[in-house]
Amino acid sequence: MHTFLKVTAAAALLATGACASQPKPIEDAKPAEVVKPLETPEVKPPVTEPSIQAGSLEDFRVNVGERVYFGLDQSSLDTDDQDILKRQAAWLSSYPSVRVLIAGNADERGTREYNLALGEQRANAVKEYLVSLGVSASRIDTVSYGKERPVVEGSDEQSWALNRNGWTQVVSGATS
Repeated sequence: MHTFLKVTAAAALLATGACASQPKPIEDAKPAEVVKPLETPEVKPPVTEPSIQAGSLEDFRVNVGERVYFGLDQSSLDTDDQDILKRQAAWLSSYPSVRVLIAGNADERGTREYNLALGEQRANAVKEYLVSLGVSASRIDTVSYGKERPVVEGSDEQSWALNRNGWTQVVSGATS
């Protein structure tokens, strides 16, 4: 989804940029100041709403996020995906008895075999990233559903973007 929004924004910028006039050269320009880049802040889990019990399935869904989205024919994680997975890893560290299943999904385009393989790559990418953040691999199972379990029905770009995902599902160990 994030990639879809990025592509849409880029297209809009290109369309408006094509109409812009050329900037005039600046005479007597001073050299640019060197500015230090901002440090990336540590990603912390959001504050839990009082009505949601900490460690519950709802806590995971609402306060952490259970899905990351992929580009067409892609299984790489962008920075938005990594932020969600960092929150998942932090949450899983707080609840060490929780086990998860990561489902890799694809949109309806392509053959069944191709989409099952792509879904497996997506699920493994999510698992590997969580493991790299300290989550034990023994707590994570993966499955590929390919195009068999779409999140939304539809044959348009928005539907396809939502169906290209890695879904982290809590399967045991959460509080009631």
